[in-house]
Amino acid sequence: MEKNRILVTGIVPREGLDQLFEHFDVSYTQEEPYSRQWVLEHAKDYDGMILMAQRGDKEFIDAFDHLKIISLNAVGYDHVDTAYARERGIAVANSPQAVRVPTAELTFTLLLATVKRLHLYDATVRAGDWFDVSERRLQGRTLEGLTLGVFGMGRIGKTVAQYARAFGMSVIYNDSHHLDEETERATGVRFVEFDDLLKLSDVITIHAPGLPSTKGLFNADAFAAMKNSAYIINAARGVIIQQDDLITALSQGDIAGAGLDVFETEPDIPQALRDLPNVVMSPHAGTGTVEGRIELAREAADNIISFFNGSPKNIVNQ
Repeated sequence: MEKNRILVTGIVPREGLDQLFEHFDVSYTQEEPYSRQWVLEHAKDYDGMILMAQRGDKEFIDAFDHLKIISLNAVGYDHVDTAYARERGIAVANSPQAVRVPTAELTFTLLLATVKRLHLYDATVRAGDWFDVSERRLQGRTLEGLTLGVFGMGRIGKTVAQYARAFGMSVIYNDSHHLDEETERATGVRFVEFDDLLKLSDVITIHAPGLPSTKGLFNADAFAAMKNSAYIINAARGVIIQQDDLITALSQGDIAGAGLDVFETEPDIPQALRDLPNVVMSPHAGTGTVEGRIELAREAADNIISFFNGSPKNIVNQ
């Protein structure tokens, strides 16, 4: 019996695709990823795909004659026209489990680096300079006793909250969905309204999707409501922070600093942001671990296997 044909775009670890190769006829490259033009020219041949490093817009989707599933090598799906895919009868599945720990770890790494002012310390020592951290203006903060505000208490938010509790932080959160009381007690977190999250937090971490309701939510008004000693960390979606307002807030001392893995205009980062001494940045590397990428590929592959076996998983456009 002829096997279904599956296309894998982007650089995806081969170790995570063993089961996919066993069940399907797979087009895959470990070197230069397939270009958009290549995909558009060859799309009609495929029944399913693992999508990475491409935008799944209408033109992209229309290039396929009999595509049945798009499995995302990611948890976010704002780069795919999920509604149009549904119109075409194409399932879109994401991969939420594999990204949890790597993204939470990077979030907390950015939190520590930002609050401990490692960017300043590293740059100073690399320049051959030295200073006395007895001066308060050069000191970081001790996490124990500070309040972490988690915006978006999903899988990643809960994991970051767990890390924060281990460091002796109090944790409050805001989300469109309340956790039940038992889960709140077990997690050691407390729900607050968004305005209170801004006012009470010493550090805010963002773990929400990029939706119309969250786009630009952290803007000039939000930064003005935060403590001027507070920090903001974003390893979720760049559009949730209004980037120009953040630059102004950081420049004027409205907030103390930021740790950013995602950007509103990535990969083009404004010079004004790059010049700020109170920002730690990474290049959208939240899932960038060896283990994390293998597990991500495995989860994306399992979405396709499960779909064609009649038991679809992680479908986001039902």
